[in-house]
Amino acid sequence: MTEQAEERYKVIDVDVHNEQSDAALVPYLQEPWRSRVAASGIGMAGSGYYSPMGVLRRDAIPPGGGKPGSDPDWVIKQLVEDYDLEYAILTGVAYNISATHDADFAAAICSAYNDYLIAEWLPKSKAFKGAMAVATQDPYLAAREIDRIGGHPDIVEVIISSAARAPLGQRQYHPIYEAAARNGLPVALHPGAEGAGSSTPPTAAGYPSWYIEWHTCLSQMFMAHLVSMVSEGVFEKFPTLKVVLVEGGIAWLPHLMWRFDKNYKALRSTVPWLKKEPSRYIREHCYFSTQPIEEPDNPQHLIDLFNMVDAENMILYSSDYPHWDFDPPTILRKLSPEARRKIFYENAKQLYKL
Repeated sequence: MTEQAEERYKVIDVDVHNEQSDAALVPYLQEPWRSRVAASGIGMAGSGYYSPMGVLRRDAIPPGGGKPGSDPDWVIKQLVEDYDLEYAILTGVAYNISATHDADFAAAICSAYNDYLIAEWLPKSKAFKGAMAVATQDPYLAAREIDRIGGHPDIVEVIISSAARAPLGQRQYHPIYEAAARNGLPVALHPGAEGAGSSTPPTAAGYPSWYIEWHTCLSQMFMAHLVSMVSEGVFEKFPTLKVVLVEGGIAWLPHLMWRFDKNYKALRSTVPWLKKEPSRYIREHCYFSTQPIEEPDNPQHLIDLFNMVDAENMILYSSDYPHWDFDPPTILRKLSPEARRKIFYENAKQLYKL
């Protein structure tokens, strides 16, 4: 087997969106939430921006009908088998409930989703591993949920929404990170409901008009959350914690690290709990998913950016299946074989202890 062929057969996809109908969660809900969802659905918050592409791939609709990505057997066939995935991390969409107003309802939906994930998805394939969802409105309820199922052998991650009421490094969120670290689980941030419900505006300037603006500016949210997590001392307080920034882009990372380190030299007295430059915390604790990878006309430009921050050791491959901007594991062909092995397989294998 050649090196390239071997690489093709060793792929871990860290962002696979298993979908489900609202009715699928009803058996896993207690009252009064069961009757509410049975009667009127979840009412999940979305971005509110119209996309002419939609969100989901039409060819991912299961043969028997239903939402794209809602049939485990079809996901196995269309994604796991067709692309020879060794593991697929199921990220779902339940994290978007964090943009709603009712903390108790949001926590109940996440608990029901997690039970549904464990009962109806994870047993379907040894390739399936789960990212358990928690809502950020009440971090203590989220921590209790992490302790409830964080020890399940096929749960490898906690996933939260990057649509939040405040920067995610602030101390009110620390019970989530404490529980994740206690259970040996990384925390993933994922976009989807920025600007909806009780979340902050989706850009630093406020609310844009069009989906293309919303989609392009998602990286602003990730920059703010990352600076917040480092500045608020999350990684000093929880030194074993790892954080995965999913679907937030990568090309912005070098300039943010440079700017952050430069400002730290003059302003370190404002964050006296930090014991090293901000960029070191990012390198030691953070990972970034490939999708949606920036694709400059000259591929060498992206390679140069990667080299500036040793990015090949911080990046994880993600397809974003079954979304319209799905990336197969054939991207980043211009990288070295060693870098591709790390990004498509080794980094995720180490992070998730697979």
